Parts: sequence; C-alpha cells; structure tokens
Amino acid sequence: MGRVTWAAPYESTARGLVAGLKFQRRPGLAAVAAEAIAAALGPGFDGWAVVAAPASPLRRRLRGFDPAESIAVALAPRLGATAGQPLRRTHGRRQVGKSRGERLAAGPRVWTAAAAPSRVLLVDDVLTTGATLGACALALRAAGSVELRAAVFARS
Repeated sequence: MGRVTWAAPYESTARGLVAGLKFQRRPGLAAVAAEAIAAALGPGFDGWAVVAAPASPLRRRLRGFDPAESIAVALAPRLGATAGQPLRRTHGRRQVGKSRGERLAAGPRVWTAAAAPSRVLLVDDVLTTGATLGACALALRAAGSVELRAAVFARS
C-alpha cells in the first residue's frame, strides 16, 4: 500500500466521532475528521487528487452519503488538492466484527470506473486491517496511479 497517515487512535473521542458520522448520520463531522487529517499530513499535496475508499452501494444508500467521501471532499481544499472518485465497489458483507484473517481473505471488490490520477491520496475513516485500502490501492495502481499515499482519521 505504501505510507499511511492517521490522525488519532480509534478510541474514546475518535471512536465517538466515527460512530456519529457513520451510524448517527451526522455528515457534518466529516469536516472535523478532515481538519485532523490535514494537521497530521501537513503540506505537500498541491496537485494531488484526494480519493475516498468507496462504501458499498447498499451502505451508501442506507446512510444517504458515503462517510469517507465526505471526509475526502472536506479534506481536498485544506490540502490544496482536488477531490475525485474514480473508484467503485461491489456490495459485500460487512467487515465489522470479522477477524483480521477474515477481513484480509475476503476484502472488498474495488475497481476504477474513470481514469486514475497520477498522484493520489487515498482517504478512509478508519484503518483496521488495511484490506479496504489495499484493494483500493491495487485498483488505482492498475489504472495508472504512480504516487499513492493513504490517510485515515482513526487507526484501530
């Protein structure tokens, strides 16, 4: 995958923010997560594309938004980057509650539906095993991304 930056450990306040964003449908919290990620990353992303690890179509439909995409859209202007979404994902079983081995063995199916930018900052809300970021990175590299980094709000 390459270098991954995270803003906070997945506990207490960070865990509450992610729960509010994802499960209480409070998309405004994405700006708080984006600010924390921007602070953790620092400068150096002018000309990059910020791309979210996509939610499954069912989760997106149920929530009415994609949490990672909301973070990516809020993060891009803070970094002087652009937001884009060349990635798509099939609906699969939820990863919540699965062991590390199960997550890695049955990671999400991700592909590119548009040209992949050369320099990509891949964004997600939480890093647990890296299965989702890994699947996204493989798809982006196969579609032509050369320089790839990842950033998450929280790491478990």
